[in-house]
Amino acid sequence: MMKKAISAEIQKSTCETGVFTYGGEIIHYDIIRRAISSTSRARKVVIKVHPDQRVVATVPDDATTESINNAVLKRARWIWDSIREFASRKDYVFEKQYISGETMFYLGKRYMLKVIEDSELDPSVKLSRGKLNVTLKANMPNKQQTVKGLLNTWYKHKAKVTFHERLNEMLLKATWVEGLPRFRIMAMKTQWGSCSTQGNLMLNPHLVKAPKECIDYVILHELCHIAEHNHSEKFWRLLTQVMPNWKEVKAKLDDMAELYLNE
Repeated sequence: MMKKAISAEIQKSTCETGVFTYGGEIIHYDIIRRAISSTSRARKVVIKVHPDQRVVATVPDDATTESINNAVLKRARWIWDSIREFASRKDYVFEKQYISGETMFYLGKRYMLKVIEDSELDPSVKLSRGKLNVTLKANMPNKQQTVKGLLNTWYKHKAKVTFHERLNEMLLKATWVEGLPRFRIMAMKTQWGSCSTQGNLMLNPHLVKAPKECIDYVILHELCHIAEHNHSEKFWRLLTQVMPNWKEVKAKLDDMAELYLNE
């Protein structure tokens, strides 16, 4: 059921925020200032609504409060609609209990979780015939947390192997990248990946639940930031050059984000 009150959940990553009212709802947004080039496209205010309903406006570092607010208000209907859409999805995503019968994801496929308690076997996680089998010692305290911990460790291991493989493949397309970029795995609530100014990548282990083409999209997106560190017109041209269908792939990933990130 749709929540009556619709608001953006603010996890403050910046000390600067804004607020506006639309559809009878008060909507907050974070403001992230970035030093960017003077081209007209790059200097636009970029607004994003995250799956957790958090609204972020990325703006030029010298943008005035008035100009930011005006840009946000121009897209107020779209922001409101996006928050409603994510809110409706969230109503149908239940917190995992880590019990047999639940659905788990790996590389875009669904697997049924089967929890096996056996004191004769070592704790493990294995894929077998459409099931994700988690084995643990019988009568363990905090069984739910134990199963969750085993699964998180398994996902991180699979993510590291898969991301390394896909990164090597995507580097064949990203000809502007010299050598093998360093990357590390870190769970994030609102990002699939990031790229530092030094060209180091950070990737979300939950991404390994998505199809390989979605993993490739995130990796290519971050590799494009090595050439263009902001979302300028050159950045989008470069991404389209190496992945012409990136918009469709991104939409597929966005549609499943709540389920992939659900813990």
